[in-house]
Amino acid sequence: METLSRFLVFMSLFSGFVSGFTLQNLPVTSFEESYTQLFGDKNLFVHKDGKSVRLTLDERTGSGFVSNDLYLHGLFSASIKLPSDYSAGVVVAFYMSNGDMYEKNHDEIDFEFLGNIRGKEWRIQTNIYGNGSTHLGREERSNLWFDPTEDYHQYSILWSDSHIIFFVDNVPIREVKRTASMGGHFPSKPMSLYTTIWDGSKWATNGGKYGVNYKYAPYVAQLTDLVLHGCAVDPIEQFPKCDEGADEDIRAAQEISPSQRVKMGVFRRKHMTYSYCYDRNRYKVALPECVVIPAEAQRLRVHDPVTFGGIPRRHRNGKHRSRRSRVVGTESI
Repeated sequence: METLSRFLVFMSLFSGFVSGFTLQNLPVTSFEESYTQLFGDKNLFVHKDGKSVRLTLDERTGSGFVSNDLYLHGLFSASIKLPSDYSAGVVVAFYMSNGDMYEKNHDEIDFEFLGNIRGKEWRIQTNIYGNGSTHLGREERSNLWFDPTEDYHQYSILWSDSHIIFFVDNVPIREVKRTASMGGHFPSKPMSLYTTIWDGSKWATNGGKYGVNYKYAPYVAQLTDLVLHGCAVDPIEQFPKCDEGADEDIRAAQEISPSQRVKMGVFRRKHMTYSYCYDRNRYKVALPECVVIPAEAQRLRVHDPVTFGGIPRRHRNGKHRSRRSRVVGTESI
């Protein structure tokens, strides 16, 4: 019996090891101590617990908030429940940026949730910019394996000096490793954390084909379990001071375990619908940091032979149709 108990304890510890670092136990902060309303007046509502927030988009305005501190690396997370029903043109964004400080050479790490027409699912878009490289958008777009309007799900960003990893419910869905070929395009300056809901009618759904219909307003995004676990930068000394245990947690989270890597592979095979690394209309040659996986390239090519096969888009009269370049807040697919 004692041998069996020891075996079960060992298996429990081993299971925890192979599953990798978990994000569920990160320290949650209150809204009042960590964030400031960015815009939206009464369209931002903080619940009595001080840890849950409601963001609303209506005919008047969207809404949003920003962290009080700037951070240089960390783990940033929120559990979010997205608006239901018709949501075309609606964008909910959970992202890091320093655009207010560096107008021409800002950095950004984005989670963007793109609404859809009734009967079509929300899509999730991730992107990074470094040193103002907005002309080289590095978007990936995916569907989710659940309905994000039915319940809260955790969306997390890990940012270190060598890795950026996007997680959904502790499953890594995208990993960006810093390479010499990226140069200054890897985000490297202190950033604030932002969360917003806004009208993206011009681009968010089928390149602007479907816009926000305010007949279905208000659109409400609900957030809880807000996490800012990283290295805040002193605004005067410009020196980062890390939360207790943050360095260790950042290092642990960037080491994707074998089981997590399997889950990431399954997610990308089943749910990823766009990656800049395979967009042959946009880039004749993949950007240098791209690792092109033949099976992934073939699946996307079957999904969209024009974008991923490099076939020029044409008007019905046979003339070429120009493709506008993608910048922050636009989509041309």
